[in-house]
Amino acid sequence: MYLLWGDGAPAHGDQLRDRLLELAPRLIDAGAHAVTVNVHDSAAAEAPSPVPTPEGEDCHVAEISIWVGSYDRRGPLEKQIVALGLPVAGYLVVESLYEDYGTTPHSGPRNWEDGRRSPGVLTVSLIHRPAGLDYATWIDRWHGTQSPLSGELQPRCRYVRNEVVRPLTDGAPEIHGIVEEAWPSAQHVADPMLFFNAHGDPAVLSQHITAMLASVNACLDLARIRNVTMSEYLVKTL
Repeated sequence: MYLLWGDGAPAHGDQLRDRLLELAPRLIDAGAHAVTVNVHDSAAAEAPSPVPTPEGEDCHVAEISIWVGSYDRRGPLEKQIVALGLPVAGYLVVESLYEDYGTTPHSGPRNWEDGRRSPGVLTVSLIHRPAGLDYATWIDRWHGTQSPLSGELQPRCRYVRNEVVRPLTDGAPEIHGIVEEAWPSAQHVADPMLFFNAHGDPAVLSQHITAMLASVNACLDLARIRNVTMSEYLVKTL
């Protein structure tokens, strides 16, 4: 997985989206078995991030996921991504497709072709294990508690957990996980009543937020979470 950083301006995101979608076929020609492009463009910007990037800090504006037979043969693909000219960091990850389109009540099965923009909006979160929390407990809380709980409390259409094994590019910032979550619409992200399945009931909203915060605090370093809304393009799937 490769993350790209920028200023987050939607107009810049539209230009970057076009460049990434032009790049994707070349990555496939260079040996990628599958490619996904996620980018913070004007369509994604309709939904404000639930965790805004701190003022003065550039956000991750795009994510490119490539599947290759062996990570040490990624060189020709990585070279093309770096040539985009944005700050970039690559990571080797273990992907877990926890929920896919059609496996939750909030979306039907995928019925759009490879390369078309997915409906709704994606949030891409960079997460970190809290200091002092051992690895086994972190995984147990993230996978065993947070994943099912958030599925119950939120209208998620798709949920991809990516545990970072190690960075692949020099100077890549420390990240322990990259989480991709798809939502039915921008409004579902912008409206807390929808985002927390509260159905217009303030008491339910409060209960769901309290439960979510307790779970997240137990497995993530909240101060280090970086979350950006993106448009999803499943350019080529396995």
